Amino acid sequence: MKKLFLPLMILSLIVTSCGNSKKNVQLLPESNFDTTLVGQKVSIFTLTNENGVTAQFTNYGARLVSLWIPDKDGKFQDIVWGYESIKDYLNATDYFAGPIVGRYGNRIGEGQFLIDGKQYQLTLNNNGNQLHGGADGFFTKIWTANQLKNERGEDVLEMTYLSPDGEEGYPGNLTIRVTYTLTVNNEIAINYEATTDSTTILNPTSHVYFNLHGTSAQSTNSHILSIYADKYTATDSLLIPTGEILDLENTALDFRQPTAIGDRINEDFLPLKYGKGYDHNYILNKKPGELKLAAEVYEPATGIDMKIVTDQPGLQFYSGNFMDGVDTGKRGEKHNYRSGIALEAQNFPDAPNHSNFPSSLLKPGETYHQTTIYQFSTRKQ
Repeated sequence: MKKLFLPLMILSLIVTSCGNSKKNVQLLPESNFDTTLVGQKVSIFTLTNENGVTAQFTNYGARLVSLWIPDKDGKFQDIVWGYESIKDYLNATDYFAGPIVGRYGNRIGEGQFLIDGKQYQLTLNNNGNQLHGGADGFFTKIWTANQLKNERGEDVLEMTYLSPDGEEGYPGNLTIRVTYTLTVNNEIAINYEATTDSTTILNPTSHVYFNLHGTSAQSTNSHILSIYADKYTATDSLLIPTGEILDLENTALDFRQPTAIGDRINEDFLPLKYGKGYDHNYILNKKPGELKLAAEVYEPATGIDMKIVTDQPGLQFYSGNFMDGVDTGKRGEKHNYRSGIALEAQNFPDAPNHSNFPSSLLKPGETYHQTTIYQFSTRKQ
């Protein structure tokens, strides 16, 4: 049986000092999320460990709502965007704060692709293309949730969803399971598995907006970023790949050396103009299926450092170019311009339409898996 290496996403939280500062963690109450949508129950789920690391999730979009980790002074910071209630999520203008997106994360040109010579037409929601699985993709669905403890006594949250044949134009009945585990070693492991009864395409990813300041009142332009890639996938003005693979050297997209995100974001460089900043897929320096360090982000003000390890071939870096301060997030904070970044481990955008890109096909009898690890630590300097 052929296997495709798929999403086991692990957020590894390496915490150096907790102390009593975990008292500043502000949990969102269950009452803010307890409701029924389209006849299905929505809830919030809290995972904690003995170190005080705390993560909250909702089964609306299988999304991460908050993530509290300590900074260099031991004070806990909530480093992900989100909202205080299910009502706020439903009314937000930005749909992509923390969910699992799919079936196909990122863009598919004109929402079209071929399987065995048959053309499929997807729903369109982004300038005549499809983005993140369509307007009614995974991020809008109510997932079935089951909270438990594993054999090591760690908090686990399993979420499953059955995507029916034809949903948003995709073929096949697809069953996907996402398992979040908060480990005693301060890791959040996100394990994806999926199967289908008919050949389809699949590229789910976690779409979390990070701000290592712990507040969207501060820009992420100060974050120091490294991405371990020599090449990227070129796009047209609508951010649809052309099929070209270009070198990063001597361009404003090159983050092989640690560089502040804001240093070159406004340079006169056509790919930056297309994305109104960074919104690009980096081709990671790794072998297919190899689990390897892909990127690192550091914020000097808080000392929080985040490493991303993945077995995926690409990493989409989005610098928050379309954030406009309209939405109000947790603690009354506005989601301001460039106040959150997404680093999405994935297959390449529009891969079904480019034979030189890694395949995104999933066939009956195969199981899709993926591993991505977000590792957090602090620096004192």
